[in-house]
Amino acid sequence: MNVRNCRKCGNLFNYVSGPPICPACREKMEEKFQEVKKYIQDNGHASIPEVAEACDVSTNQIHQWLREERLELSAESGITLTCENCGAPIMTGRFCQKCKNTMANELGSSIKKPEPPKVQKKKDTKENPKMRFLN
Repeated sequence: MNVRNCRKCGNLFNYVSGPPICPACREKMEEKFQEVKKYIQDNGHASIPEVAEACDVSTNQIHQWLREERLELSAESGITLTCENCGAPIMTGRFCQKCKNTMANELGSSIKKPEPPKVQKKKDTKENPKMRFLN
């Protein structure tokens, strides 16, 4: 059993996976996420600092939700994220679609596909492989 202290409240909890926060804090964080999501839907032109102030959430948390692709900015919001690879403007995530496709193709080509087994023909060891009769 893996027991840890919650990063938010300090209480002990049984850690399974993900961020080291207890189930109660995780539930509060999910409620905040839903609040931020609704605020962004209602106020499409709001900036990240405005959203953070209105919903009492840190800007770092909003950026994390954007990078995790849990939140997506609208085109008219004026806020743009940049692709970590090429610097192109994106609405959510870490990479633009072009870079995602390139990385997927490179990953797929780096994995060797199993080759079908080669069929070997039996070679006749005789010099003249014709049928012969004995007298």
